[in-house]
Amino acid sequence: MWLVSDFLQVATATETRDAGVRLAEGAVAARLAASGQVLGPVTSVFWHLGEQGIGEEWQVLLMTTASRYPELERYLLAEHPWKNPQVSAVPVVRGATGYLTWLRQSVQET
Repeated sequence: MWLVSDFLQVATATETRDAGVRLAEGAVAARLAASGQVLGPVTSVFWHLGEQGIGEEWQVLLMTTASRYPELERYLLAEHPWKNPQVSAVPVVRGATGYLTWLRQSVQET
């Protein structure tokens, strides 16, 4: 049986759908994530350069394991079009055994 903290959903956001898809495709191709979803547009409200802003973004959700997270974070920070993008992770607290097995196998280094 796996620990709850073994699996993560990682989130970031991009200005365009195409940028989000590129990040997801690269992460999955490198086996840093088992899957990626690009959702949007979503409306974001945020602080930027000392001012409150509002804008449309595309949310990118990636499924990975805790052991692959450091590499996934490095990839996202290196490939993201923004200088200081959101990169955050939350644990998957429950999941179907078959799905979690697939997720783990999908991100194994070859």
